[in-house]
Amino acid sequence: MDSKRIALLGSTGSIGTQAVEIIMKSHGRFVAEVLVAHSNSKLLIEQAVALEPNMVVIADEAKYSEVKNALSHLPIKVFAGRDSVKYAAASGAVDIVLTAMVGFAGLEPTIAAIEAGKVIALANKETLVVAGELITRLSKMYKAPIIPVDSEHSAIFQCIVGENMKSVEKLILTASGGPFRGKNMEYLLSVTPEMALNHPKWNMGPKVTIDSASLMNKGLEVIEAHWLFGLAPDNIDVVIHPQSIVHSMVQFIDGSVKAQMSLPDMKMPIHYAFSFPERIFSDVPRVDFANNLHLSFEKPDTEAFRNLNIAYAALRAGGNVPCAMNAANEVAVARFLEKRLPFVKMPVVIEKAIEKTQYIASPELCDYIETDAQARIISEEIINKL
Repeated sequence: MDSKRIALLGSTGSIGTQAVEIIMKSHGRFVAEVLVAHSNSKLLIEQAVALEPNMVVIADEAKYSEVKNALSHLPIKVFAGRDSVKYAAASGAVDIVLTAMVGFAGLEPTIAAIEAGKVIALANKETLVVAGELITRLSKMYKAPIIPVDSEHSAIFQCIVGENMKSVEKLILTASGGPFRGKNMEYLLSVTPEMALNHPKWNMGPKVTIDSASLMNKGLEVIEAHWLFGLAPDNIDVVIHPQSIVHSMVQFIDGSVKAQMSLPDMKMPIHYAFSFPERIFSDVPRVDFANNLHLSFEKPDTEAFRNLNIAYAALRAGGNVPCAMNAANEVAVARFLEKRLPFVKMPVVIEKAIEKTQYIASPELCDYIETDAQARIISEEIINKL
C-alpha cells in the first residue's frame, strides 16, 4: 500500500495524540503531512520534532513565535491563526484530513477540506450536528468521502460496507452509560465535575467526557448517524451497553443484525479510517471471547438524562435547531466544568436557549455561524439568571 499523507486537525487532543501514535508505528504507511493544534504549543512542537511534517499550524496566534523559533532548525513551514487552519486543511499535499478539533471550531476547516476534495476522517461530530445538510451536500458536490472515526459510527460503517442501504432497517448505537449509569435525579443533584470526568471505560477529553456523562454525546451521535447514513430518527435507536465491546449494530429488513466488536480503544477506528478500504495489521488488544465475556444491554434512562431526548427533538425540528442546541451545550459544559452550573441544569439551559434562538428552516454557512454566536450569548444570559 502506498503511503497516505495525513493532516491532523487537532493533533494535540485525545484523538490527535492517538493518531500520532498510529502514524509513528505505521512503518511509513501513514505520513503526517500537516499538524494543527489550538493552543498546546509545547506538545505541538514535540510532535513536529518527532514526525517532521511539511507544515504545522497553531491556531492561537500568540503562540506563533514560540512554535516558529522552536522549529527553526527543521524544514517545517509554521503558520498561525484560523485562516491558516483552513489553508492547511485544503493543502494539496494531503490525502486524508483527520478532523479532530473539538466543537464548532471544526466546522470551517472541515468544509475547506471537503471543497478541496480530500478524504475526511471525521472525528468532530459537531460538524454534522451543526451543519449536516450542508456538509452532506458539499461532500457529494466535491466527491469528498467521509469516513467516520467515532467508534459508534465507524462500527456502523464497517457493518454496511458491501450492503445495500435499502436493506437497512435500523441503526442501534451503543452507549456505555458513563459514570452515572443507574443513578437517579437525587444523586445527580450533587454531581461534581470531578465525578463526571471519571469515565468507566473511555479516556477522552473533558468536553466529550462530560457529554458522555449527560448522554448528550449519544444525542449528538444520533444526529451524526442520521446525516452519515440517511436514516430517519425513528430508525436510530440507542441502547446502554456497559462493557463497551459492541460499538454499534445494524439491523436489516430480514431481521439479521450485524455488530462490530472490539475492546474500547479509539486507535482501532482511527486506524480503520486511515487504512480504508483495506485492513492492515494493528497491535490493538484483542477481545478474548473464551474469558467469560459477558455482554449486557438496557434502555437509556431519558428521565434522569434528558439530553438524549432533546437531541432527538432537535433533529426532528431540523433547520438551525441542532446548531443552537450544540452551541448551548458547549456553553453549559464549560460552565459546569467551572462549577458555575449544576449538572442537572445543563438540559434546562439547552432547552431554553433553543426556544429563544431565532429559527431558520434552510440555513447556509453564514446562518450557522450567526446561530452559534446567538445561542452562546443566550445561554450565558440564562445561566446568569439561574
